[in-house]
Amino acid sequence: MTPMLADAAPRLPVIRRLPQNIVNRIAAGEVVERPAAAVKELVENALDAGASRILIEIEDGGRGLIAVTDDGSGMAPDALPLAIERHATSKLDDDALIKIRSLGFRGEALAALAEVSRLRLVSRPAGQTAAAALAVEAGRARPVEPAAGPPGTRVELRDLFFATPARLKFLKSERAETQAIREVVERLAMAYPAVEFGLVQAGKRLLALPACQGLAFDALVRRLGQVMGAAFAENALQLDEARDELRLFGYIGLPTESRPSARSQHLFVNRRPVLDRLLKGALRAAYGDLLFADRQPMAALFLELPPEQVDVNVHPAKAEVRFREPAMVRGLVIGGIKQRLAAAGCRTTSSLGQAALGAFGRPGGAGGRSWPRPGLAEAATSFQAPAPGPDLVPGPPAARPMDAAPPAEAAAADYPLGAARAQLHDSYIVAQTAAGLILVDQHAAHERLVFEQLKAQLAAQGVRRQGLLLPEVVTLQPAQAEALAARQAELVPLGLVLEPFGTDAVLLREVPALLAKADLAALVRDLADSLLELELASPLEQALHRVCASLACHGSVRAGRRLSLAEMDALLRAMEQTPHSGQCNHGRPTYVALSLADIERQFQRR
Repeated sequence: MTPMLADAAPRLPVIRRLPQNIVNRIAAGEVVERPAAAVKELVENALDAGASRILIEIEDGGRGLIAVTDDGSGMAPDALPLAIERHATSKLDDDALIKIRSLGFRGEALAALAEVSRLRLVSRPAGQTAAAALAVEAGRARPVEPAAGPPGTRVELRDLFFATPARLKFLKSERAETQAIREVVERLAMAYPAVEFGLVQAGKRLLALPACQGLAFDALVRRLGQVMGAAFAENALQLDEARDELRLFGYIGLPTESRPSARSQHLFVNRRPVLDRLLKGALRAAYGDLLFADRQPMAALFLELPPEQVDVNVHPAKAEVRFREPAMVRGLVIGGIKQRLAAAGCRTTSSLGQAALGAFGRPGGAGGRSWPRPGLAEAATSFQAPAPGPDLVPGPPAARPMDAAPPAEAAAADYPLGAARAQLHDSYIVAQTAAGLILVDQHAAHERLVFEQLKAQLAAQGVRRQGLLLPEVVTLQPAQAEALAARQAELVPLGLVLEPFGTDAVLLREVPALLAKADLAALVRDLADSLLELELASPLEQALHRVCASLACHGSVRAGRRLSLAEMDALLRAMEQTPHSGQCNHGRPTYVALSLADIERQFQRR
């Protein structure tokens, strides 16, 4: 009878040492996962060497060739063999890893690249008459030889990953790899505006970033304009905040200049480009209700702090960091950005006006120049509003920022948003400024004003309430009624006093004084929907502000309501005095500025 397999003795696993070449290639895979990572390591070496000019040449998306040439300090001939050994570096003054002041320090980049490609290293220190060259193929080095070359260093990588062909299968298209390399170069260029950068793909120049001289912020904004576009440089807000030994500086985009993804967010710690969740989360939190939930701000932020307060030795790629005091860093980012956005007041991006003027020349959305659309002249005859309507902002005089409205004939040059001249389609205010025209979305603008008032009242002593003469019964779905009942106590500081009225209704007894004339039933139903969407773990302040936004939407002047010139002027003056009034609670712009020069160009006067 055949013995049972279970009776056989188990085979013990055999532990063996991996060959050194396999160990080196495993380590190389951690450092260099794609061509862009190789470019990053080589350019960082050039920057650490004090280069003022760096040229990057690539072919086939970096697979065929990566060559980085710099005019840095260079290396002596006897240092070249040591440069390609693992964990050999000139960037650590001692054996401590708590004061990293250079971009590189692990001594792994050249060694890793030498394992997975055909590498040629040519270097000449300043003051030497000749250069020296070292060739390495899949980790096997040849003797150092004399060579010709200018002061500085040139590193050539050919046939990247030929020694690890499995890695080649996971690379993306040539176009995608080239774009990844370009993004790496652009990020490093932002951190070093005084350095000239060039990127060439198969003889075609992709990037030409001349050195930006001058004062620190002047040079930085010029470099950001080269990389992120002139529109960002023109509309971005300068930021410079400090707390203890931490300093945060850079430029942030206006909320109306947002993007659908975080690709336009560039974060640096001690001039090192990083991908840090804490910084990204703090950046988005600082914008808060100024953006749609699915929109991301544009920013280039630089955090400087003592090197012992940040750990950059988290991962071989050195893109992740850990802060010794993360709460202080987060507080500096959120507080600094919030203050700067508030100081911007009603400012909005100038590109909105340029886009609007461009649309005038596109009949039906196509290109070309055309006469004004039918109906525009007819709409102009109804510009003047009828007799003044009710107050835009109900409530006692102390709560109304629009009481001191200037006369409609006030000089346009006296106010940033000009003087009201007309109302279009009972929804848009036309104001004249010294430099052109302003078109205001009256509902979006007033919504932001009411929202900011509600937040201010809430922070001070709670929103002022007004009792209803007859309590109003609002019929709801059972889930809506339950959500309102569960948050009943939290709604009182917001000026809403209600109580359950059966299983499918609530009894509304008091409302915010600012919103006494709103559609209360619609307000309560929308509020219930908002509460159902809120996570139970949401911070109370965040939840209350979201509810305030819903209240403000219902309490603001609606599109389709005619306003007097006095009311329109009052709205403009209140916008000028209210922070964040350049966008509504949902992140949409509240006004568009059209410059007189651009208007005249439309009529071929310039």
